[in-house]
Amino acid sequence: MTHYIGSGPYCYANSLAMVLGEVAPPPAVIEVLTGSPFGFELLGGALPLFDPYGWDPDLGLDAALRLLGVRCERTSGGTAEEAEDRLRDRSARGPVLVGPVDMGLLLHQPGTPSTDGGDHFVVVVETDGGTVVFHDPHGHPYATLPVADFVAAWEARTVGYTDAPYVMRAGFVQERHVTPEEALRRSLPEARRWLAGDGDRPVPPGTLGGAEGLEALAARAEGGLDAGTRAFMAYFAVRVGARRLGDAAHCLESLGLSGAAAVAAGQSRLAGSLQHPLVTADDRAVAKLLRRLAPSYERLRTALASETG
Repeated sequence: MTHYIGSGPYCYANSLAMVLGEVAPPPAVIEVLTGSPFGFELLGGALPLFDPYGWDPDLGLDAALRLLGVRCERTSGGTAEEAEDRLRDRSARGPVLVGPVDMGLLLHQPGTPSTDGGDHFVVVVETDGGTVVFHDPHGHPYATLPVADFVAAWEARTVGYTDAPYVMRAGFVQERHVTPEEALRRSLPEARRWLAGDGDRPVPPGTLGGAEGLEALAARAEGGLDAGTRAFMAYFAVRVGARRLGDAAHCLESLGLSGAAAVAAGQSRLAGSLQHPLVTADDRAVAKLLRRLAPSYERLRTALASETG
């Protein structure tokens, strides 16, 4: 297969790669280690996400760090003033992975402020006087914001999966050397659990996972997708979903798991094929592709089980 390399909404994987520096594996490997490719969920019965039932980026970051043998200090909560003090202190000693933040309130980005920005992760490199300097992996190195504006976005009021504002990770220490191959192999049991729908995290009422979620979304598409769902899928969900699955295929192939890799590659192709009919409002084609995707996650779980024992 020809592996995709290019832009995409990989904010937390790119951010973690930045803070880890020379010891970081490629962002594609980090993304797979988070577990994100191994499932689908229709959050609250409404929001389509190409990630496992009960998964979220904060949980995924913790998993990737653990698999890579990296320790850090994760802090959250408090007042805006306390969060600012923490950020000033830690960014004076090294890069800080900040997030989730409300992307719609990151006012250096064109089109902001907006109410539908979604969650995002960035790397703060300096807090100088009244200005935060940070690398925004959405395409803005050395972006700047007034401290008050940055902290407002960092409160992440609209991000449903975080139970406290002002989450940050700092003080990254590699406790043991782990190769990308070792980390990926150790991640496989968790990947199989995600594919089996064994996530034990609370989810919004009405959330559907895996094939059930895809079939429900296909039924909605047959009746015509609403504008909000169409835009979310075209601008974010399909882009990140197709890339995640493609990266999973590449990583599985690197481990010699050719059967599972072939399934994931097929999933990536189907997900990527959704883009054109979404943009052209060919909802019958969207529904057909979603129904082809629906049984594929169980096929991936079966292939992984067969090849890993």
